[in-house]
Amino acid sequence: MPNEPAITVSQLNRKVKTLLERGIAKLWVEGEISNLSRPASGHIYFSLKDDKAQVSAAWFRQRQRGPAIGFKNGDKVLAFGRVSIYEARGNYQLIVEQMEPAGEGVLKQRFDALKKKLLAEGLFDEERKQEIPALPSRIGVITSPSGAAIRDIISVLGRRFPSIPVVVYPAAVQGDAAPGELINALETAIERDECDVLIIGRGGGSLEDLWAFNDEALARAIADCSIPVVSAVGHEVDFTIADFVADVRAPTPSGAAEIVVPDQHDWLRRINVLASRLARVGERAVEDRAQQVDWFSARMVSALRQQLLSKRHDVQTIQSQLVQLSPAVSVQRSIARLATLRQRLAGGTNEALSELSHRVALLGRTLHSVSPLATLDRGYAVVLDSDGKAMLDASTAESGDEIRARLSKGELVANVTKVIKE
Repeated sequence: MPNEPAITVSQLNRKVKTLLERGIAKLWVEGEISNLSRPASGHIYFSLKDDKAQVSAAWFRQRQRGPAIGFKNGDKVLAFGRVSIYEARGNYQLIVEQMEPAGEGVLKQRFDALKKKLLAEGLFDEERKQEIPALPSRIGVITSPSGAAIRDIISVLGRRFPSIPVVVYPAAVQGDAAPGELINALETAIERDECDVLIIGRGGGSLEDLWAFNDEALARAIADCSIPVVSAVGHEVDFTIADFVADVRAPTPSGAAEIVVPDQHDWLRRINVLASRLARVGERAVEDRAQQVDWFSARMVSALRQQLLSKRHDVQTIQSQLVQLSPAVSVQRSIARLATLRQRLAGGTNEALSELSHRVALLGRTLHSVSPLATLDRGYAVVLDSDGKAMLDASTAESGDEIRARLSKGELVANVTKVIKE
């Protein structure tokens, strides 16, 4: 009897499985596919062999990425996975997580090296990526004009938002000349500056088919592009350097078309919702403004009334002033003053005339008292010569001269008969 208790086969296989999975890290294994089996479960079972040995392999459905259906017996592949054991049978096997044609191994190393280099330079940083416009006015597509990608893109754009024009910048998307043509098309789009966003890409294919989009010069041109760039290369599982440097990566060309434009129906619904909200806001604003208008109107009416009353008072004052300054009033005042002056003049004149009459009478009496006429009244007479001059000296007369004697009443005409001189 053994000193230690025996273990079951299941326990043994479990121990072996644990040792294998812990002792051997995940790794790449190169070999040729044989005994390929595809059961209805979707899993793929096969053997990997070289000229000296073989190992069982299982590629479960949930781990399959890319064109797994294209692998067949005799293909040389690179399988990446972990070593394990199928406990039920004790079969040692490779659990595959990723598989690609063996010829792609060198390309993959170049891809990883370039990716690491550009990542270190910051060309993949999110901070340097540009925003895609919400509704571009024109869309540029850099791809082969005869490929399936351009048909898919135009179809999706036409369905989602047909009013947005599309400009195609033709370029080869496969082969040695493809990177240069893609760069030239990108430079043309930048120079013409007629698009708001660019889609660059192609349909699916092998790693060699997509290799043009792993070109370093093209990657740097995309990173330096002043127009936002959407990379749409291959299928969802395909990744290229262009995807990492572009502003946005789309899983497929059709997906890129869906990214760069909104669905017109969703857009219209959003517009209708916004229009309804705007209408409600407008109605509330109108109601609020209506109340404000009523309040301001009442204040304005009150203010206008006060102003009208004030202006009316001012007008009355001005009218009163104008009446006072009116020529008619001035004439009336002048007429009144003239009447007053006339009365004053008449009274003054009468008074002056009375006083003058009194003075004249007094002067008349005074003058009369000294007048020769008064002497005549006392019986004297005034002798006048023929010239009517008073004769003061008798020697001035001669006999026969006619003389006149003025009496108090009447005159006497006589001839000198004798002159008696003193």
